Amino acid sequence: MANMRIATWNINGLRARLDFLRLWLRDRRPDVVGLQELKLGDEIFPYAELEAEGYYTAVHSQKAWNGVAILSRVKPEIRQQGLIGQEQMGARLITASVGPLDFGTVYCPNGKHIGHPDFLLKLSWFECLTRFIREEYSGKDSFVLCGDFNLCPTLLDSWNEPLLKGQIFHTDEERTRFQELLCCGLFDVYRELNPDGKMFTWWDYRAGSFHKNQGLRIDLLLATRSLTSRIDRIEIDREYRKKKADLVPSDHAPVFADLRE
Repeated sequence: MANMRIATWNINGLRARLDFLRLWLRDRRPDVVGLQELKLGDEIFPYAELEAEGYYTAVHSQKAWNGVAILSRVKPEIRQQGLIGQEQMGARLITASVGPLDFGTVYCPNGKHIGHPDFLLKLSWFECLTRFIREEYSGKDSFVLCGDFNLCPTLLDSWNEPLLKGQIFHTDEERTRFQELLCCGLFDVYRELNPDGKMFTWWDYRAGSFHKNQGLRIDLLLATRSLTSRIDRIEIDREYRKKKADLVPSDHAPVFADLRE
């Protein structure tokens, strides 16, 4: 496997962010990218525009909500679109073979708040995801699962854990299910390389949260041990959480890592 740059980004509306995405693709030149929260149907997905940038696409879309895609320099072969039994939760998962790499991206449910019925649906969705990964990818040497997981995996992944502990994204129930997912043979690449790091990937648009660095690390690259051991660098791309000319960014920063041969 040649050197490869893998990435994940919750784009928060591909139609509104297409020019911003194209700028980032030209600048960072990733080989494989998982996108989340596309918010558009397949009939208006910008296949031609992304092909012009040198990317094939595999898409699981949904009009106005959710939606995930894989962009790749080599043509991806789709393996799975959506979680079986979780169709009511929308278009939230796609996996594909990308050359020698197995690659998946997810947009996990938000859950709203712990008293909301969606919170239990979120926990159930995670359990279903874990079963799927265990059944389909356990024992695979070259598997990446990336995306917006809508939870803070550890205490370090929140700007204010003491204030927010027990609230959505910060509950023991969410973190327990995330750990069960990791038990399928996956490793949180950022945390493996930065055991004491405190950087975030999402900041609310309101109240100057980005400039105050009041954020959460919820966008993750997970990988098998054989891949994680070949990654020396992972970057939370804060530069592309900033406005570019008249282009408005997503509220999430891209995350990318370089996988050596």
